[in-house]
Amino acid sequence: MYRTNKTYKKAAEFIYRNARPLDLARWQYHFENGSQENVIKALSYYQNADGGFGHALEADAWNPNSSPIQTWTATEILREVRLNDPKHPMIRGILSYLESGRHFSGTLWYTAVRTNNDAPHAPWWYAESDDTRDENYNPTACLAGFMIRYAEEGSSAYALGSRIVKEAVEQYMENRRQNDMHTLLCYVRLAVYIEAAEFDDVDLAGLKQKLKEDVMKTVTHDTAAWETGYICKPSHFFNTPESAFYESVRNLSDYECQYIVKTQCDDGAWDIPWNWSNYPDAWAVSKNWWKSHVAISNMLYLRNFGKLGSKL
Repeated sequence: MYRTNKTYKKAAEFIYRNARPLDLARWQYHFENGSQENVIKALSYYQNADGGFGHALEADAWNPNSSPIQTWTATEILREVRLNDPKHPMIRGILSYLESGRHFSGTLWYTAVRTNNDAPHAPWWYAESDDTRDENYNPTACLAGFMIRYAEEGSSAYALGSRIVKEAVEQYMENRRQNDMHTLLCYVRLAVYIEAAEFDDVDLAGLKQKLKEDVMKTVTHDTAAWETGYICKPSHFFNTPESAFYESVRNLSDYECQYIVKTQCDDGAWDIPWNWSNYPDAWAVSKNWWKSHVAISNMLYLRNFGKLGSKL
């Protein structure tokens, strides 16, 4: 543990007093020699029989049923703890859900589903119907990348993922759709999956170059705006100076370390720059869940930039 670092100590206190079991397991995995197994065990309680994920894994949607966005959240945690076994039951379950055709238009997985409406949720996860809403590749690009990374080559799941990956990259490279910072993150992840899968049916070098340019443009360069709004910081895309994106926003990336330290609240957490007021009691709970997630993300950023000192 980094017991000599005040920022770390306060964040740890918040986690132990407020985090749900999954986020406590994540914290212990990253900072206290906790096990991958404990994270996966906690995560398994969010997985449904169809292989998808629900139950407020994405804390702004309390829908217990499976949905693409909640399943994407699970894939992010698997990436975080480096579960890379394609035969693992959790990964096989996700592939089964994605291949099933549920919440899928044939081109995109839906960003929101109607069953979200039956549980507390942020307004952006409300759905008039099961559809693709704004027709972007969030979370489709990432989910398709997951498929080519973990599905067996030659399988129907791999074929589906392969088709969607090629379509997603083509759309992105030709600027056919508007991509906000969330969709751009999905493409960043997609590039990682493509490389890990040794998938050579797309121009990976060209994709990486365009991503570097778009990340530089998407990050909010006016640091004064960081204080007042929901904006895009370097940590949205990477959390290490070893990242290919670091040099293009180096000054902002280094500044973010200072920003994290100076904006920590007295309770050890950080303010959440969004809210949803239609379910105030649920939001009060979700806000704490998000605070735990942000605390983990911020401490990883500081650690990877060498700002936590020596580990005891």
